Amino acid sequence: MRSNNVTYLIKKGVSSVWKNFIMSFASFSILLVSLLQVSVTVLLILNVNIIMSNIEDTNQVAVFVEDSESESEEQHQKKVEHIREALTNNEDLTDVNYISKEDAAKKWSQAMSGPSADLINMVPGGNPMPETFTVRVKNIENIRATVAAVQNIEGVEQVNAPYDFANSLVNIKKTFSLIVFAMLAVLIIVSIVVVSNTIRTSVFARRNEISIMKYVGATNGFIKLPFFVEGCFVGILAGAASWGLTWFIYNSVYSLFTENVTAWQMLGFSNLIPFENLRLPLLLANCVVGAMLGAAGTVISMNRYLKV
Repeated sequence: MRSNNVTYLIKKGVSSVWKNFIMSFASFSILLVSLLQVSVTVLLILNVNIIMSNIEDTNQVAVFVEDSESESEEQHQKKVEHIREALTNNEDLTDVNYISKEDAAKKWSQAMSGPSADLINMVPGGNPMPETFTVRVKNIENIRATVAAVQNIEGVEQVNAPYDFANSLVNIKKTFSLIVFAMLAVLIIVSIVVVSNTIRTSVFARRNEISIMKYVGATNGFIKLPFFVEGCFVGILAGAASWGLTWFIYNSVYSLFTENVTAWQMLGFSNLIPFENLRLPLLLANCVVGAMLGAAGTVISMNRYLKV
């Protein structure tokens, strides 16, 4: 096919959008809604994963240092440093923090009020608070294996870990992942079916035009190209419009979680993804997917009318 013919057919495909405005607008609307739903769902998945990671980071494991009266101060300090080094070198742990007996007593007194704050000073034998290391487990799913490794460190007396919290969070995360991916799969399938049916209706309304072109000797490629261009053009327009609506909706919701940062951080709503970080990739994805759906749906739907 010569280049001037290709240029003519591309122009014809673009102009057909306006000549068949009603059907083109129907295809545009369906593509817009479908792409909008998929875009919003993808952004939801990305941010929920961040929220779940933030909640995971709130897990805290307390490692109590063994207290032996028979060892010297130097021996005890070597034991503390050995535990600190072992915890720091453990790749499954992060945020290693040492709390001395004195610091623990101060925190306890500050947390109490009134006469109760002085009770710790009345205990016979001196400060009863234990030396402690607090750590966080990177992968909460491996918390039991990680805690077991920490328990085996020489000088560790006891390890307290939030097993119930970890198990609940892992179950919630797995359930959410299954539900969201199932919803996304269903949404994509439904979108493809609805878009295909809408475009098929558009092509059906122009079946006589296709038949006439076929009878006068036009090749299948010559007939398909304008429809292909038309479908691509409508899909790109729908992708751009979907991107704009997604931007508006996302920023409106995003601002709700950034107005009172402290309150939302307590619930894990921190470090959410700003739309600006995903603006260009999302625009490109919307336009490309829209063009593919529009073009493929148009060409596939018109195949039956080429058999004359």
